[in-house]
Amino acid sequence: MTEHSLWRLSHALHRAINERHFDPLAELIDDDIDWAIYGPIDMFPFLGARLGKEAVLDAIRQIADHVRIRKLERETLMLGDSTAATMVRCAMTTQHSDKPITTRLAQFLQFRAGKLARLRILIDTFDLVEQTLGHPIDLPRIGSFA
Repeated sequence: MTEHSLWRLSHALHRAINERHFDPLAELIDDDIDWAIYGPIDMFPFLGARLGKEAVLDAIRQIADHVRIRKLERETLMLGDSTAATMVRCAMTTQHSDKPITTRLAQFLQFRAGKLARLRILIDTFDLVEQTLGHPIDLPRIGSFA
């Protein structure tokens, strides 16, 4: 049995963000990749949709400029021949203040010929924004679910 593409990609992505070694990751990304990380792009401009390898690598460089991954804890994993879906708890720190941030990510990946061809990530953005701001967000109640 061969190693699933997810493992190679995970290691290369972690190394790209923490050590700024982008070449091994670039080899694992399809030229026509369709990439989207859903979240508040006004606050985190490296989130959002990207098309093509260069646009994705630029987004990853921006992520590396802002955070360092401390720990990834995979909560759920489903693997197909050319697909993967995971729920991950990610502990990271900001590059400039060393402030710790923990968030949960749901990731959906598709591979073509061993390369990442499509990625969708959903982030627990409410929690992420509160941690980044450093205080809870006070929201009005809109109803009762008693």
